[in-house]
Amino acid sequence: MIGLQKFPRLPQLTLALIVLSIVITFVTDFGKSENSAMFMISRIASPSVYLYEVSQGDVWRLLTPIFIHLSYIHIIFNMMWLWDLGGTIETLEGRLNIFSQVVVYGIVGNLAQYTFSGPLFGGMSGVVYGLLAYVWVQGKFNPRFGASLPKEIVYMMLIWYFICWTGLLGPIANMAHTGGLVTGLIFGFVHVKIVANKL
Repeated sequence: MIGLQKFPRLPQLTLALIVLSIVITFVTDFGKSENSAMFMISRIASPSVYLYEVSQGDVWRLLTPIFIHLSYIHIIFNMMWLWDLGGTIETLEGRLNIFSQVVVYGIVGNLAQYTFSGPLFGGMSGVVYGLLAYVWVQGKFNPRFGASLPKEIVYMMLIWYFICWTGLLGPIANMAHTGGLVTGLIFGFVHVKIVANKL
């Protein structure tokens, strides 16, 4: 896994998420243009005003930061992971499953990052870590899942996760990564439990 997987049928929702991410990234000029503000979780970087726009009805802001990417490397790697991991889940478990996971991991990661670091962040990395955790749990503990992650991939992503925390790579949405990772593990183990109860 990882290396632009080929699937028996096109994972249409995963592809749509990739296209949407690319479009929004270029429309916002990699987060540098003024119209980036409409996709940010909040335009107000003040701890005294928590999620002001969301409280005024802009609920889409809870999710839309995942579609803004800040560099070519950022979007290329995130979209490769999204294709492989998201496409695997969509192929094996359907569109509703991958849709719900992307929404939940995205919102949890965005809220975690915003709460600890403010609104200036973007990217699908938190979702990717959630999908990674979910696929790892399913591959290891659910014999019906039909896919697994090589341990080298898991080690590489965990090493990258901890490197990001060192600060050597500059500002990174580490809390988004953490929120997605933890939520993906929870989703995975809950799903394994549900499958086990059906056996």
